[in-house]
Amino acid sequence: MELKNKRIPDGEFAQLRQEVLAQWPTGKDVDLEESVAYHKAMADERIFSKKLLAAKEAGRTLVQPRAGVPLISEHIKLLEHLQDEGEADLLPTTIDSYTRQNRYEEAENGIRESMRLNRAMLNGFPAVNHGVSGCRQIIESVHTPVQVRHGTPDARLLTEITYAGGFTSYEGGGISYNLPYCKNIPMERTIRDWQYVDRLTGLYEEMGVSINREPYGPLTGTLVPPCISHAAAIIEALLAAEQGVKNITVGYGQCGNLVQDVAAIRTLQKLTDEYLTKYGYTDVAVTTVLHQWMGGFPADEAKAFGVISTGSLIAAFSKATKVIVKSPHEAVGIPTKEANAQGLRCTKQVVNMMADQIFQDARLPQEEEIICQETRCIVDKCFELGDGDIAIGVCRGVEAGVLDVPFAPCRANAGLMLPCRDNEGAIRILNLGHLPFPKDLQDFHAGKIAERAKAENRKASFQMVTDDVYAIGKGRLVGRPRY
Repeated sequence: MELKNKRIPDGEFAQLRQEVLAQWPTGKDVDLEESVAYHKAMADERIFSKKLLAAKEAGRTLVQPRAGVPLISEHIKLLEHLQDEGEADLLPTTIDSYTRQNRYEEAENGIRESMRLNRAMLNGFPAVNHGVSGCRQIIESVHTPVQVRHGTPDARLLTEITYAGGFTSYEGGGISYNLPYCKNIPMERTIRDWQYVDRLTGLYEEMGVSINREPYGPLTGTLVPPCISHAAAIIEALLAAEQGVKNITVGYGQCGNLVQDVAAIRTLQKLTDEYLTKYGYTDVAVTTVLHQWMGGFPADEAKAFGVISTGSLIAAFSKATKVIVKSPHEAVGIPTKEANAQGLRCTKQVVNMMADQIFQDARLPQEEEIICQETRCIVDKCFELGDGDIAIGVCRGVEAGVLDVPFAPCRANAGLMLPCRDNEGAIRILNLGHLPFPKDLQDFHAGKIAERAKAENRKASFQMVTDDVYAIGKGRLVGRPRY
């Protein structure tokens, strides 16, 4: 099948569905018309897209954790705790690593071992193995909308089962669930597989059920320049819209500089709307999500709450539609449900306190303009490389280093662009690689990094990058040599 950004024809999609549903026995329980009826009978309070749009309209920021365990009964207890004690507005179901790699037999073994040992032997919820009925038990146990969060390059069967199971939001995309997660999977393959996910989402939409889709914003973590994550999110939104998706949440991972992070969320909304309108997708509703700090955390819980609070502040000031919350146990491993709930309550307190305040800073207009210019350079170049087709163009763009995700494990990624912080902690670019920036943008980044080098009395080098990676764990944002 030739790759192109065109809606998958109905006959071809029907044939593909038969092949996908045959991948594991639980696929036989998926009945599209019955699943649509199940969604239509669902109370509004359980529907992700409706809650997001209401929050956007009201200017509120919703809070959502990450969470997932292998057994249905334990996962229900976890979500109920996060809903009731954590005061979560939205809930997750994080999928286990075996399912993410389509290794369902190993996931089945993990379920059995979890039952035998009475403790979690998988790092998430194996939704494919639990099937449609198992997923519906999860959905019906809470009165809060639930999203599937995972990291799966080929998520087609997982999508079929979880949609039929009643989940109303689904994270991921062909860029964001390839470059940060995979080593040897070609971009063309993940783009195709995620076109299937988006066509299925579009099919539900055409049958009267709006399911929210969310490209994964942070990519590889906290040193990703806004223009890189913005470009990936915008392209995934365009790919989704072509397949009929009407409700999209674009995301960004907190980088740490207050002005840059607020500017990033504001421009992400603006640019996504801009590109969707430019290419004819005028009926797509766009919302935003800020991911709290995705890098190393301090082991001390009191200090960890400080990191969580800064992300909460940025979410509130930027008016992000929702914020993905971290816990005070990030430095040590998977959090307890109690610690997860503490992170939620901490975030909600800050978000509520800041809800009526408007953040203003004289540096915001320039930062927003820089992000917009950089993002347009990347997205427009991808369109150019694809001769107007963004599905082809993003594959060629990744290969050429036009879209270059720092520290990504994927061999398709050029890995030439190198970011570091400037003297105020904003993410700048030390080595541009093949990013298609004009000279004025190149000079801007060089000047910002030179300012830091001068302040620290050292040459700009890779050591700055290393220092920045470990800075938060040492109580700082910028990796200064004296700390």
